[in-house]
Amino acid sequence: MTFQVEYFHEKVLIEIESWPVDMLADYARLVELLVEHGPSLRLPYSRAFGDGLFELRPRGRAGIGRAFYCFLIGKRVIVLHAFIKKSQQTPDSELKLARKRLKEVQHG
Repeated sequence: MTFQVEYFHEKVLIEIESWPVDMLADYARLVELLVEHGPSLRLPYSRAFGDGLFELRPRGRAGIGRAFYCFLIGKRVIVLHAFIKKSQQTPDSELKLARKRLKEVQHG
């Protein structure tokens, strides 16, 4: 049961590719787990935010990355938004953007 990973916009992938090498490597490892396990992937790798929104939780020496994603019919995973955390709490603005994109993907 493999899933296909896509990106909401090319800018999301460019943001992820700009991350430090060790964080990017951890992200790649987590994406492999996501492709294999889909919605069964849980903490510490992934966390549900409700209403179909999830986050991948890559780490590196330089900090913590977050990539919000959702599932669509046809075993598709859409990475909606990604950023590097600068505080313990996920900023409301980052979460709001991910939820906005989730609605766009779900409702056209």
